[in-house]
Amino acid sequence: MTRQITIDPITRIEGHARVEIDIDDQQRVIGSIFKVLDFRGWETFLLGTQVEKMPLVTPRICGTCSVSHHLTSVKAVDQIFGVEPPPSAIMLRYVMNLAGYLHSHSIHIFALAAPDLLLSPETPPAARNLVGLIQNDKTATIAKMALELRRISTDIGEEIGGRGIHPVTAVAGGMAQPLAEETRVRLFHRAQRGLELTKQLFDAVTTALSVNLDVLDSLPLPSYYLGMVNNGCLDHYQGLLRALTPNSTQPSLEFNGTEWGRYLKEQSTPDSYAKAVFLQTENNSLQPYRVGPLARINCCDKIDTPLANEALQQLRARFGHPCHQTPLYHYTRLIELLYAAEKLVVLLNDRSICSNQIRTPLQNITGIGIGVLEAPRGVLIHDYRTNANGIVTAVNLMVATQQNITAINQTIGMAAQQLLDNHNDEMLMNGIEMGIRCYDPCLSCATHRFGEMKMEIIIRHNHQIIRNLRRF
Repeated sequence: MTRQITIDPITRIEGHARVEIDIDDQQRVIGSIFKVLDFRGWETFLLGTQVEKMPLVTPRICGTCSVSHHLTSVKAVDQIFGVEPPPSAIMLRYVMNLAGYLHSHSIHIFALAAPDLLLSPETPPAARNLVGLIQNDKTATIAKMALELRRISTDIGEEIGGRGIHPVTAVAGGMAQPLAEETRVRLFHRAQRGLELTKQLFDAVTTALSVNLDVLDSLPLPSYYLGMVNNGCLDHYQGLLRALTPNSTQPSLEFNGTEWGRYLKEQSTPDSYAKAVFLQTENNSLQPYRVGPLARINCCDKIDTPLANEALQQLRARFGHPCHQTPLYHYTRLIELLYAAEKLVVLLNDRSICSNQIRTPLQNITGIGIGVLEAPRGVLIHDYRTNANGIVTAVNLMVATQQNITAINQTIGMAAQQLLDNHNDEMLMNGIEMGIRCYDPCLSCATHRFGEMKMEIIIRHNHQIIRNLRRF
């Protein structure tokens, strides 16, 4: 006989989802499901599109991930036309992507996750949000610095991408326009300010976390990991995909992202609109794996910026390598935030980024294009097929949340098991949601909302409701 707990919807994530948990008579979790409720249909209604327009359309998939979809799409289109962008265009794309990281990571860390990490558990639900951080004397300075950093990332994104959200300037073969020298200088100074803020925020948040290590050590989940590396270094734009086993620091597999179909296997489930993805290992077994900041930090050998690399070494000295504690997703986002800020200063200090050679002439249509990028939430793949006229005939979009879905289910079960004996309803809901938010799941082009959304947890025994928790 089992009982069921339902949480619907989950708050402070991108999109709408619900959780269902089954427990037995001994209060043991025997099943946990993260149900994605939104249906998008992008892979169907993009059919028939002129392929060169895909980088303009696909950013609309998500307002938070729009830079990632824009660049992944254009990388696929580059391949369709058989071209490699000039070095200056690659640099501009790097800058756009890194600005997107500053924007996305700062939103997640300081608007979605920080209430879990920086406010006390006794903080009432109505204050457990960004506004609550600003109104709290201990966290107000951190929140305001985070908002300034987000403004800087938006400024850089607007200049390089043409728009702060849904960028338009990455085109087949390169970029639509060069970067003017005076703009480079202005953005360089903005990037320097961004680095100053990031260093302060990194120190402030890691110091706050250091007094709450039991949170970081909670929810250990040994797993396979998948992340992009470039000559062993962390790289968000280009490189090989590296797979890491749960018990080794040495890669079990490295492959070009264009070969993803040989190694990554998608499966539809009746419980969710999000497909699950598994890694096919050398012995042909299918293994769940994790992507995103924790996976990338585990998979890389080093980081090629000094402050972020020092933070990487400190993380490994404290938590081991590979790190399996799920809340370390938050810590590794801070490391990536530091890396992005450092890298932006380096790139914008290089005058060669202003070269007028920003686009390679297009070649014949190949009919196949696969773009792979590290989005803030993890590996993102756009796989396009076209006819001889460049009209899209097939689309497959694989986002990070799909790849993390099995791990999210496991994390929910672990969090619920730790809190089931606690009869504080609010603590149960918050603990489960906190486990989910570690992954920063992005479910659809849903409206984002700060603060509390409605939630309902239903516990059933023999199909009879015995406990009903509500937050409206």
